[in-house]
Amino acid sequence: MASKRRTTARRGESAQQMAERQREISVSEFFTKNRHLLGFDNPKKALLTAVKEAVDNALDACEEAGIAPDVEVTLKAVKGTDDRFTVTVRDNGPGIVARQVPHVFGRLLYGSKFHRLRQSRGQQGIGISAAGMYGQLTTGKPIRVWTRTSRRKPPDYFELRIDTKRNRPEVLHHKQHEEFDVAHGTQLEITLEGRYQRGRQSVDDFLLQCAVANPHLRLVYDPPDAATEEQKIVYERATTELPIEAKEIAPHPYGVELGMLLEMMKASAAQRVSSFLQAEFSRVSKRVADEICRLAEVDPKAKLRSVKAAELERLHRALSKVKVMAPPTDCLSPIGEELILDGLQKEVEADFYAAKTRAPTVYRGNPFQIEVGVAYGGESMGAEDPVRLMRFANRVPLLYQQSACAVFKAAVGTDWRKYQLTQPRGALPLGPMIVFIHVASAWVPFTSESKEAIAHYPEIIKEIKLALQECGREMSHHISRKKRQAVEAKKRSYIDSFIPHIGDALRDILALSEKDREKAVSNLRDVLEKSRKM
Repeated sequence: MASKRRTTARRGESAQQMAERQREISVSEFFTKNRHLLGFDNPKKALLTAVKEAVDNALDACEEAGIAPDVEVTLKAVKGTDDRFTVTVRDNGPGIVARQVPHVFGRLLYGSKFHRLRQSRGQQGIGISAAGMYGQLTTGKPIRVWTRTSRRKPPDYFELRIDTKRNRPEVLHHKQHEEFDVAHGTQLEITLEGRYQRGRQSVDDFLLQCAVANPHLRLVYDPPDAATEEQKIVYERATTELPIEAKEIAPHPYGVELGMLLEMMKASAAQRVSSFLQAEFSRVSKRVADEICRLAEVDPKAKLRSVKAAELERLHRALSKVKVMAPPTDCLSPIGEELILDGLQKEVEADFYAAKTRAPTVYRGNPFQIEVGVAYGGESMGAEDPVRLMRFANRVPLLYQQSACAVFKAAVGTDWRKYQLTQPRGALPLGPMIVFIHVASAWVPFTSESKEAIAHYPEIIKEIKLALQECGREMSHHISRKKRQAVEAKKRSYIDSFIPHIGDALRDILALSEKDREKAVSNLRDVLEKSRKM
């Protein structure tokens, strides 16, 4: 009996000690230990991810302010090292209000885009602060930020660190910095551990694809090995026209889960069930709201706060059963066929270009739109190599996890043999071609927080295949025409090679002078040339 009491006491002490060790884990602390989830798995990828997040923020800020973006990206190796780089990204955006700077760059899951249902590059409020956190973790250096909102106000300079235990910014230094002589804009500087390497999946590759997908962007890139101003890479804008402004929309009834519905009801200012449905969802009129309530056996005039759990479940089931119009698509901002062609032609040398923008459609109540472009032929692309697939989500290039992406699955699942390309089983086709695929959505279903691959929604894969098939048919016509022209040219070359012999025969038969022979040969070649132009 005494032994049992001692065992119970020991168990009680152990449980107490375990309870004392329990504490909340901040999101910063979690991602510090799991940085691979955000795209910081290795030095090469970490360098690219930091640049990507900074450029995405710069482009979003410029476009929201109605400013044609001018972005400068500088990569410089830290003196005396070969594995540390300083990343500097400068834009001409509207700048950031000083009180917001520490939160924007020094807190994870802080931003203005997560709760807005509209197309934007950023979604989660993690990226740029995570890049600063990675730099802090690997080099101990703080994030440095210069920003200015107008000529009438002095520029601000900050040095920041992230308190990962509390997910809060620490302002190490803040002052007005007159040397930041711009009318408005922001400059970010992060020193981090990285590895610079040219080629596919590199910073250079990312910025090239940015220029293709954002033809309104002027981008200046100063790579680590550029010794002079002339060695900087400049991507000039192909248009001064900014993308169509994407508008915020309310959630669609078909995309709402039970828990989300409950939270929406708690946060709503509406008093009655019917008015709640009309106010909080897109495409829900009074008639549709009454139909939902009738199907759920809930009084549309019932007070929202009095809805019981069983009624809530019936309401949720009814939302997906009542016929509701597809959500509005003005929350999307597609690139457009003309600008896709401009972007491809500006950066890719090819013989043939085609682009298709599909009509908007919906997955899980979220609007999305697929755009595809192809560039075929040209000396810079190998005829026996796999085609190059460029994947984009909301104008942002996706360089990693290609095989896990819905875009890749759709491209591989398209029968390219119908369009006169060789295609190994389960792989991309072979040929001198670049395939550009853009998924524009109010909420892109990425497979992870690093935003590198799109989930395999059947609706998305279907739309990509249809757009690829449209471009494929045009490309097939081009290939057939080129083959016919090649055959005809070969035949004409045979005829041309025999024309001098025909001239000799005519001279001998008709006793022509050499001058008449040359005239006959010239006339025959003129006839051959006219037949080529017909």
